[in-house]
Amino acid sequence: MRKTLAGVFAIAIAGLTACSGMDQASTSTNTPTSTPTTTSSSAMGMTRTSDVFGPGCAGVPQGGKGSLTGMAEDPVATAASNNPLLTKLVAAVKAANLVDTLNSQEAITVFAPADPAFAELGDAKFQELAGNPAALTPILQYHVAPMRYDAKGLQTAKTVKTLNGTDVTIAGSGDSLTVNGAPVLCGNIPTKNATVFVIGKVLTP
Repeated sequence: MRKTLAGVFAIAIAGLTACSGMDQASTSTNTPTSTPTTTSSSAMGMTRTSDVFGPGCAGVPQGGKGSLTGMAEDPVATAASNNPLLTKLVAAVKAANLVDTLNSQEAITVFAPADPAFAELGDAKFQELAGNPAALTPILQYHVAPMRYDAKGLQTAKTVKTLNGTDVTIAGSGDSLTVNGAPVLCGNIPTKNATVFVIGKVLTP
């Protein structure tokens, strides 16, 4: 988590594979020197656990590595792997061999489709993509911005370029915030190198 299949990347595939992991991703190019739980939320794109919002946040574990506090301590791909809302996304990232790539980024934003978002694809399509990294990688890249944004930063930007070079459109605010029309279910989630927005739809370039 500057890298939901359908629920993150050349700015192209070459750039991602050169780095190659979804464990780590901001509007700042600086690497945080402390965990997001202790860093001021005024820092560009950085958030704290107290900044998290959205109806889907109720599904985040209250304790352990998959909790908000636990996720803040790990790079984005590792953090996502501990979150029960993101098992399909993590499987896709592993299939595309992007775990190390994501974890090695200094400051990114990840639009992470929740598991139910992948239901629209169907198991057959998901398995097809999982077996074809060349087709899967650009889709995952479309879910990652090469800068770290918080919700306010996204609203101000209105459009954000992703790692595959294509823009996503931000609309609404608060619990009505959307990314290309996909509702933000839980936003401003801090990880060691990324700010995560769990969304209700897999984005397609």
